[in-house]
Amino acid sequence: MARVRLGDIAPDFEAETSQGKIKFHEWLGDSWGVLFSHPADFTPVCTTELGTVANYYPEFEKRDVKVIALSVDGVDSHMEWIKDINETQNTTVNFPIIADEDKRIAALYDMIHPNASESFTVRSVFIIGPDKKVKLTLTYPASTGRNFDEILRVIDSLQLTAKYSVATPANWKDGDNVVISTAIKDEDIAAKFPKGYERVKPYLRMTPQPNK
Repeated sequence: MARVRLGDIAPDFEAETSQGKIKFHEWLGDSWGVLFSHPADFTPVCTTELGTVANYYPEFEKRDVKVIALSVDGVDSHMEWIKDINETQNTTVNFPIIADEDKRIAALYDMIHPNASESFTVRSVFIIGPDKKVKLTLTYPASTGRNFDEILRVIDSLQLTAKYSVATPANWKDGDNVVISTAIKDEDIAAKFPKGYERVKPYLRMTPQPNK
């Protein structure tokens, strides 16, 4: 089974979802995307996760990110589960949930890890850029709920570093100082980063976030 790695084109697929049939790449369009998988409907941790994503939906929209979930149950089951999510998490699920009953998409994205579970998809996250390339992969155990604040933080970093010759340091949050790419020579920094910079080491040069 092929593994989906960083920089790969995210596999395209057609699928039925809770919001109708989609072709994945066409559905993404020119947006960023987050695809996150669930082992089954009516699972407790995933119920809280889908509710959290629904409540965070304006934050994803603000960043031009489309979110889509996947579970190996069918559309009818998804629609019943959505009722539970909306009720228990005090929200309205307004993004599609893919029906993957034959586990075709789970196999395409290597979401089935036999040593963790014979049949269930693992709880994976894929962040996909407008170029359809995979920018981040995360895999969580069934017992640990995903941190969507971290996923938003990574999206902020990815979108920032896609536009500027910078990287983001450990524990960076939007608005913090960033690292100037080692490909930028000292003599070229002033033109590229007019806010100034600190040369901590020849290879470690910090500058205020350029788009703030």
